[in-house]
Amino acid sequence: MSAFPWGAFAVNLGWAAACAVAVLLATFLLALRKGVHRIVDSAWGAAFAAVALLTYGLSAGTGDGARRALVVLLTVVWGLRLAVHIAYRGRGHGEDPRYEDLLSRAPGSRALYALRTIYLLQAGLVWLVSLPVQAAAYAPGPLSGPAWAGTALWALGMFFETVGDAQLARFKADPANRRRIMDQGLWRLTRHPNYFGDFCVWWGLFLVACDGGAAPAAVSVVSPLVMSLLLIKGSGKRLLERRMEGRPGWTEYAARTSGFFPLPPRRRP
Repeated sequence: MSAFPWGAFAVNLGWAAACAVAVLLATFLLALRKGVHRIVDSAWGAAFAAVALLTYGLSAGTGDGARRALVVLLTVVWGLRLAVHIAYRGRGHGEDPRYEDLLSRAPGSRALYALRTIYLLQAGLVWLVSLPVQAAAYAPGPLSGPAWAGTALWALGMFFETVGDAQLARFKADPANRRRIMDQGLWRLTRHPNYFGDFCVWWGLFLVACDGGAAPAAVSVVSPLVMSLLLIKGSGKRLLERRMEGRPGWTEYAARTSGFFPLPPRRRP
């Protein structure tokens, strides 16, 4: 097996950072024009897709062609589905309460504070979390077991995200469910099917990178760890559940339903 091309990979790291910043800066300018910052949530998935496509082009002639194609396909499908779903879900709505609360504490200019604490921070996270995508594209050697295991884990994650989002959208579309807690379908097994799906997607992409050898595995292991912390302890599960605590029926739902990993509902909370 050929050695990992560290020089070419280092160049890609720089271009990937520039790409993530460019996508988020463009989103920032659009948000200022529209007067809402919630559109940055759509840019999150789109930025990963952009980094993956850029990496695919830059890595031509270095990494294994099949792995390059696989990792860009998985990332772009995940990123664009997420971007489109969030954009469709947020149409016609005002500012997201999370960003309204954050910007209400701005020490000076709200726009500059948003640029620093939302857009540039997310650009940095896109660069960091996308390390498996970048490393896998440069990894030599043919695809083997870990890549297929990673693809299977990615598919499981996409199932939980896509089906969970569709079930929640259908539930919310019924006026009779206003202020009720969604506890049907996948939401009976976990309080956060979409976050669990993200968790599987990024651990799956990490396995695809591991398939290329020890070098890409060592470089990119920080990515799924950071994503897991964000989903479970950061802006995902923890923040959402803090907002849900006052809803009627939430305490009972939380008592019988797994907090993250899918499990059968508890019979006796």
